Amino acid sequence: KEYSCVLLQVLGFEVDTVNSVQFSNHTGYAHWKGQVLNSDELHELYEGLKLNKVNRYDYVLTGYTRDTSFLAMVVDIVQELKQQNSDLVYVCDPVMGDKWNGEGSMYVPKDLLPVYRDKVVPVADIITPNQFEAELLTGRKIYTEKDALEVMDMLHAMGPETVVITSSDLQAPLGNDYLIALGSHRKTKADGTRITQRIRVESPKVDAVFVGTGDLFAAMLLAWTHKHPNNLKVACEKTVSAMQHVLQRTIKSAKVQAGEGNKPNSAQLELRMVQSKKDIENPEIIVKATVL
Repeated sequence: KEYSCVLLQVLGFEVDTVNSVQFSNHTGYAHWKGQVLNSDELHELYEGLKLNKVNRYDYVLTGYTRDTSFLAMVVDIVQELKQQNSDLVYVCDPVMGDKWNGEGSMYVPKDLLPVYRDKVVPVADIITPNQFEAELLTGRKIYTEKDALEVMDMLHAMGPETVVITSSDLQAPLGNDYLIALGSHRKTKADGTRITQRIRVESPKVDAVFVGTGDLFAAMLLAWTHKHPNNLKVACEKTVSAMQHVLQRTIKSAKVQAGEGNKPNSAQLELRMVQSKKDIENPEIIVKATVL
């Protein structure tokens, strides 16, 4: 969450942050301590905003949560905010799980899936699942790029105008050292005709486990789709390029700290956000997207 907040502020957005968790550190470390916000506490914070009539937002961004009632409360709030501002865009990173060595597993309680699928995704405008989460939401496995495009169409049909599968284990045309992300933007014109823009982005794999990249991706996509509303290609190129700059700087710095031949630890792999300010503000495009 801190990453998303810093990033959006650097890119000129005024941010009101609600910490769904307040932890001593992220959960990639061996230990963490802290508090989890419950749905009543979230409701109380929102009531305060409402009483002051400052509950008019252009965007809502949500990420990791573990509690179904909290998630249901988020949906209620988003729906109310959309009544305040019909142009509000809700960006949802449906954080549920991931694949390790080809095997997918959930790292949130299983009862979150139906809430995401039936309540959250239908009110979202932009969603950023990884491959495993896209498969969970649609109940359909992805083996080929064609499968992925069909899964994104199923996700569009559930509500969101923009779907980005942030990472997948599909074979990249550029080779095994690359990771594929796929994006789809569906617009319905005034005359009722639909236009769908689809893109593939291949970015170099970085050999380390980072925590917070999903948060970063969703926040960057929010920012760059805001600046390029009908050009998913450019928005994704800027998002993925900026991510690459941050990750490359992080791994380089972590290896120096760890010393020759040692594996960097969680503390050394903390994303170098502050040091990457210039790359975040104006990323040099080092990753190109292919229009499909």
